Amino acid sequence: MTLPTRIERAEGRASPAFVIFLALMTAVVAMTIDAVLPALDAISDELGFEGANDRQLIVMLVFVGMGLSQVVYGPLSDSIGRKRTAMLGWAVFIAGTVLAMAATTPAMMFAGRLLQGLGAGGPRIVAMAVVRDLYEGRPMARILSLVMTSFMLVPMLAPIVGQGVEAIGGWRAIFGLYLAMALVSGGWYLIGVPETLDPAQRRPLSPGPVFAAFAEVLGTRSTMFYTFSAGLVFGAFVVYLATAQQVLEEGYKLGPLFPWAFGVLALAFALASFANSRLVMRFGMRRLSLIALVQMIAVSALAVVLTRMGGNGGVPPLWLFMVLMSLIFFSVAVLFANFNALALEPLGHLAGTAASVVNTVAILGSLPVGYLISRSYDGSLVPLFTGFAVLGLGALVFMALAERVRVPA
Repeated sequence: MTLPTRIERAEGRASPAFVIFLALMTAVVAMTIDAVLPALDAISDELGFEGANDRQLIVMLVFVGMGLSQVVYGPLSDSIGRKRTAMLGWAVFIAGTVLAMAATTPAMMFAGRLLQGLGAGGPRIVAMAVVRDLYEGRPMARILSLVMTSFMLVPMLAPIVGQGVEAIGGWRAIFGLYLAMALVSGGWYLIGVPETLDPAQRRPLSPGPVFAAFAEVLGTRSTMFYTFSAGLVFGAFVVYLATAQQVLEEGYKLGPLFPWAFGVLALAFALASFANSRLVMRFGMRRLSLIALVQMIAVSALAVVLTRMGGNGGVPPLWLFMVLMSLIFFSVAVLFANFNALALEPLGHLAGTAASVVNTVAILGSLPVGYLISRSYDGSLVPLFTGFAVLGLGALVFMALAERVRVPA
């Protein structure tokens, strides 16, 4: 597979094969989380989880591992290259997958999921660094949106696929699916995609240059403020992912229809990512992000009011929940692509390190908030909608600060 030409890069274009390749590199995270969601109750029952909310750790620990590992993968990819770093990540991911597949206790499952997250951080960081190697500015935001569109097709289908695989081979077969996915994606990169980091641009992997690179990223105030914005938005999204199975399958009593409802909401995400890829070249990342944030806050606040007024234990009718969450997810998808691009924009010469710091801070910063809100789930959806509204307001404040200190290009 050939890389995009200079003209294609300037115009924010890429071949379908290149976009699909990047989507596969990042989709391992979505697949690792979403395909197992329909099996959480079966895993909990077989392994003897103590509390109903303990199953949320099967989701959370992937994010913990991913957040912790990316700060290593970024500098590593700037030193030894994108491809070698991705291969290391896939190896760790495979080890975690095998451990989780063989789990006989909650501790083994949790350790396997943590290892999966530690491994998945590599391909995800490398994919972002590859985009930054080749693109910048609005074209970079467009490519990230196209990748996100393909990426979001995975959550649409993953729970359905996971449910089918579980029906055929039990929940352990889902981890066999993860193993196959890692081998296919890693093999494609190893054999069919060139290295994008010029050897002349590689940075020494020694304490001095690494710490200097970290200091430059952390000292770029606009980057960090946009990272904080992304972390708050992601924190609200983590709450949804951690509680989706309980809300849809158990709260709304959808049972086997849960993956289909989950997929409908993922479709809103994919449509928004595709729309952003078209609109960002015309209107720019900042204007679209501001509009999306205002919409997210307004719809979430309206959802809190409607949920409280509706009675029924803080659970709105299913049709209203789906409409409100679709509108919120439309905003979140726009923010994910643009906030990442805006954070990385000033740091093209440190693409790998910058991507690792941005993702590590955003993910690890989002987890305590997401964990606290998700653990408060008791059947009412008021905490979920309140989380989106309050965290959206925080993201808006940090976006304003980022624009205030930004150095114009």
